[in-house]
Amino acid sequence: MTIKEKERLDDLGIGGYEIIQNPEAFCFGMDAVLLSEFVKIREGEKVLDLGTGTGILPILLAAKTRAEHITGMDIQEYSVDMAARSVEHNGLSSRIDIVQGDIKEASKLFGRAVFDAVTCNPPYMIDDHGLKNPADCKAIARHEILCTFEDVAREAAALLKEGGNFFLIHRPFRLVEILNTLTQYKLEPKTMRFVYPFVDKEPNMVLIHGKKGARSRVTIERPLIVYKEPGVYTEEVSGIYIPKENNPQGRLC
Repeated sequence: MTIKEKERLDDLGIGGYEIIQNPEAFCFGMDAVLLSEFVKIREGEKVLDLGTGTGILPILLAAKTRAEHITGMDIQEYSVDMAARSVEHNGLSSRIDIVQGDIKEASKLFGRAVFDAVTCNPPYMIDDHGLKNPADCKAIARHEILCTFEDVAREAAALLKEGGNFFLIHRPFRLVEILNTLTQYKLEPKTMRFVYPFVDKEPNMVLIHGKKGARSRVTIERPLIVYKEPGVYTEEVSGIYIPKENNPQGRLC
């Protein structure tokens, strides 16, 4: 069986859209869904999603916002092919395009100060914990093998217009490094929201909004609690995330 023969078509539960995924490669997780809800895009804006993977974020943003155009970029050829086919399948080719490229070279590819907003769900891990095959597409998505967070911040700053917005989701254990890097590239953190798996547990994700060239002032939003008990979403998460038959928890395959 070839890798494409292992693909499946999953209902996203919004806008009638579906997405092509492959459990042998990479499937979107809850982090992408939460980021899509956190992102604020005004009508007519142009958006770039760095490291788009399956194209989940551009498709969700097309459903949730009035962005004029959304570009998804990824370095992996198969991810780009799969995302592009999902865009075409959903009839979104006039609003979304998928481009193959290296995040480290993104501003050379697209030009400087051309986007109103940039989004990113970057690789979280900086060490080789659990890393078996560095060339594996799942490893590339999870570990900083092909780019670092500094690469992401530097290119986002270059790609954004003055006053443009950068939205990302990451892990709290790297928060000091993340905030320092954002301010280094004049992407001033403006809003943060911590995501807790349960109310009595430590946060395992953090949503961050940075603004290019803004003054220093950050707002910490109220916590987002995912589960009220094992396997049962809180009312807030249930309102933004609809479990799918083929991927009931929206987790990585």
